[in-house]
Amino acid sequence: MAEFFDRLDDKHMAMIGRQPVFFVATAADDARINLSPKGYDAFRVLSPTRVAYLDLGGSGNETHAHLAADGRITVMFCNFDRLALILRIYGRGRPVLPQDADWDALAGQFDLLPGTRQIFDIAVESVQTSCGWGVPFMDYREERHTLKKAHGQADPDEWVAKTQGRTISIDGLPTRPTDRYFKGE
Repeated sequence: MAEFFDRLDDKHMAMIGRQPVFFVATAADDARINLSPKGYDAFRVLSPTRVAYLDLGGSGNETHAHLAADGRITVMFCNFDRLALILRIYGRGRPVLPQDADWDALAGQFDLLPGTRQIFDIAVESVQTSCGWGVPFMDYREERHTLKKAHGQADPDEWVAKTQGRTISIDGLPTRPTDRYFKGE
């Protein structure tokens, strides 16, 4: 049975901290729904009503475009190896780019990873838990290193030039470019 909360509690935060993967969904009017899996040590609970995650350059920038157009975001965590549980965070998000005034304070919450292009800052509006009995048991083996390796080996100027062209989503929504690149020391 689903339960709703107006903020994250200690049990929610502990469950989130154990998960190696999470899923992010966004949408905007007349655009596709975007649903993306995320990994690495890229998610932070900043308070019971605020969370954030690192966004690495990859296939597109749909989340940024959708948040700029609409602001709604859902983040989902699943227990794959413990008590059957699904946790969803519903909120309003915004992209924070390296050139933004609040970048340094927010980036200080993370160990920046190679290819970090922005951080999504999310105001928690509600939290939902549900049973998760339909989610299979799965064992975590290890993270994939390919994306971090590719970004770590990339020339920062070439990466910026390549990603500067991604100022339009696949549905034609605008995004702001990132003008700084983090190799992730």
